[in-house]
Amino acid sequence: MISEIGATDEAARPLRADAARNRALILETAAEVFAEHGLDAGYDEIARRAGIGVGTVYRRFPERSELVRALFETRVEEIVAIAEEAESNEDAWAGLAYFLEKALERQVVDRGLKEVMASTIQDGEHLSIGRERLGPIIEGMVARAQAAGAMRSDVESTDLGVQLMLMSSISTPAQPDLWRRYLALFLDGLRARPDLSPLPLLAPADEAMHALMCNLRGREI
Repeated sequence: MISEIGATDEAARPLRADAARNRALILETAAEVFAEHGLDAGYDEIARRAGIGVGTVYRRFPERSELVRALFETRVEEIVAIAEEAESNEDAWAGLAYFLEKALERQVVDRGLKEVMASTIQDGEHLSIGRERLGPIIEGMVARAQAAGAMRSDVESTDLGVQLMLMSSISTPAQPDLWRRYLALFLDGLRARPDLSPLPLLAPADEAMHALMCNLRGREI
């Protein structure tokens, strides 16, 4: 019993400063390596680029799945920080537009990692992580913009999720920021106007997002 309590206390204890720096360095380097070579890239390459021993990588992340999950959770937290900043804007529409732009900027930069993770994590695990942290904030931004009369009333928060998923893939070598054109079109479509026709069908439920991701990546559900 004593050993179990000790192990629990140790797991909950904050990392030392050097251990925390190593963990952040590993995550940053792994994101680059995985984006280039996929999730099968060796820990030795991550260690070489990070300038640390491969044993340090294994100590921090004994299982590759732990590293992948930590990477995705880090990215989700970055998007959450953007959403919280947007939510604090007194202008509901400006806050929503800011969130969409900054979230897309971050996703496009990290597209390689997003691709390999989307094709590897099973059962929509990454979507459930994002849903728990981001879902309530995005729902709040949508409701606030609609209450202010700035956004059409038949838009749901999952509509934003679908469009973010699609637009984050819109770029070319000649126009790496091509997604900005389609973000402008999307924002125009979100605005409330008296001459709008109602949207057909219903917005997808949260549970449908995994199927949409699989369709987008050409995978079986």
